[in-house]
Amino acid sequence: MKILITGSRGFLGGTIGRFAARLGHEMLGTGRATQPDPRWPGEYFATDVQSADLSALIHEFTPAAIIHAAGTASVGASFASPLDDLRASLLSWANVLESVRRSGTSPLLLYPSSAAVYGQLKELPVSENAPLVPISPYGFHKAACELLGREFAVCFGQRLIVLRLFSVFGEAQRRLLIWELFHRFTGSEESVWLEGTGKETRDYLYADDMADAIIRLLERKLDVTEGSYQVINLASGREQNVLQVAEQMKTLLESKKKIYCHGTQRSGDPERWQADISHLKQVLGDWKPGPFEAGLARCLRAWQSQRPSDYDNQAKI
Repeated sequence: MKILITGSRGFLGGTIGRFAARLGHEMLGTGRATQPDPRWPGEYFATDVQSADLSALIHEFTPAAIIHAAGTASVGASFASPLDDLRASLLSWANVLESVRRSGTSPLLLYPSSAAVYGQLKELPVSENAPLVPISPYGFHKAACELLGREFAVCFGQRLIVLRLFSVFGEAQRRLLIWELFHRFTGSEESVWLEGTGKETRDYLYADDMADAIIRLLERKLDVTEGSYQVINLASGREQNVLQVAEQMKTLLESKKKIYCHGTQRSGDPERWQADISHLKQVLGDWKPGPFEAGLARCLRAWQSQRPSDYDNQAKI
């Protein structure tokens, strides 16, 4: 299968591309940098998906599927600069949709959205039918992208799957809680501090489990009809306490540091997350995420084996 991934230098795009290539799929990645990541396993085209006309590229490559992994990935940054977040999120996705329309092709489009569209959850686990009540610019913009995708499905017959990702983590990640905690445990500080109360929960999914689910979805949904539009939660379905995650990391890293909590709540961060993945299981059947601690251990081993300069270089991807 031919797969085009925008944002192939990023954490999501790179992880999915490398996983798909190992299964024998033909990859084409795009990014703003002139060169691909050294680990990228396919062709690469340097372009700005926010403004460039991609229709000729799509027509020539004729992908069976397009995964739009370019865009923003930070709730905090969306508060600092909401207009930049809107442009990077909505305009890049709109340009991909319009480029597909103009290309004369009909690939299956996959949009990685976010659980941030749900906002502060009152009932867990949350299903795809729950109301969208985002509490951050990032969440509002993801919801707007979902609506835009539905427009192109209804009005132009495009075939779309929206995947609402919860908390994905993996070796190539260079941000968010697990990465930050690793640095606190291995750094020079005497203690490890959590920003919140420690009681906050997240639904963590190891990156390879995410990629496996995505490739299976593409393989099983390639023949969906024109105008098809589906929304699916992609997560483990397990609720993980943040303080418990920190304790597991402490054990795996054999750290003696004590863990403390500041007790503050950051803007835009929900208190609890847990996905209802019954729809995902219905579609995939035999898919099952691996144990959280196993994925966490693989991450920590990979990060421990790298030099600090590797962190700096890969953080720019």
